[in-house]
Amino acid sequence: MVLDPTDISVSTVAQVIQLAVAPVFLLAGIGAFLNVCAGRLSRIVDRARNIEPLLLASRGAEHARRLQEIRTLDRRMGMVSWAIFFSVLAAVMICIVVILLFAATLTGAHSGTAVALLFIGTMASIGLGFSVFLLETRVGSRAVRIRTEILEHMEEQRDADGGG
Repeated sequence: MVLDPTDISVSTVAQVIQLAVAPVFLLAGIGAFLNVCAGRLSRIVDRARNIEPLLLASRGAEHARRLQEIRTLDRRMGMVSWAIFFSVLAAVMICIVVILLFAATLTGAHSGTAVALLFIGTMASIGLGFSVFLLETRVGSRAVRIRTEILEHMEEQRDADGGG
């Protein structure tokens, strides 16, 4: 049964809007997460750009260390990009859920199964995005540890200065 759009009451539209509010809040959360990811990606890219000329000018152990750092940065860029991809995919699916909710009201179509499956897909996609982001933060935190030779040098310097 197809409903005439002029026959739909304001209360019916209000009910559909109430149903659509939760997915719209989810969109706001995904947007905030995307903002975090974009900021993180920007900082990683900036760091990689700073390392590139230093890598080209370095030799020996310093070159190997900078090469390892740039490889780690490249890996992290890829991981953040995947987190962004899964998050945007989740946002697109949420938009489709909201569209289906309104379209089903207007047309009288039975789209409950499609809405449920899309919402499950949304949760899976955002879960994957969060998981990849978690892995990237772990890789990033391991990459920024202070090297032992720096720590030992600091200790040697403190001993030489007679401090404790």
